[in-house]
Amino acid sequence: MRNLTFDELFTLLSPLPVSAAGLARLREWLAAIKDPAECIALIEEAAGGRPCPHCHCPRSHRCGHASGLQRFRCVDCRRSFNALTGTPLARLRKKECWLAYLQCMLDSHTVRQAAAATGVHLTTSFRWRHRFVPGAARERSRRLRAIVEADET
Repeated sequence: MRNLTFDELFTLLSPLPVSAAGLARLREWLAAIKDPAECIALIEEAAGGRPCPHCHCPRSHRCGHASGLQRFRCVDCRRSFNALTGTPLARLRKKECWLAYLQCMLDSHTVRQAAAATGVHLTTSFRWRHRFVPGAARERSRRLRAIVEADET
């Protein structure tokens, strides 16, 4: 099986809840990644050539590195950005723990269990849960899909 790209990962995560086949595919992808730097490289590769997240100008140039990520500067608005700007992963620290935390979420660990397993603080675990799965509470089934029986009580 070939490795999934970062875009394919997010397309798997977008329609919540994830199907059993999609979940198995995601677990295989996570198991294939040995080094967190490989994940960052995939993120930068997926974001290559994207327009400025501030003014949507397609022209930008490289402008150094910060926190292990390539920075870019927009030609029009002169603001800088990186591959994570405008994503749920923007401004998060401890990149080396992201994959382990995602694995804990796939294994249905609680916030406390995930914090203990990854070595992050409980409040960090809580914030990451809400960043990694945006809108999970809103993405509920709109209709009933099974047989429902009711009586007068």
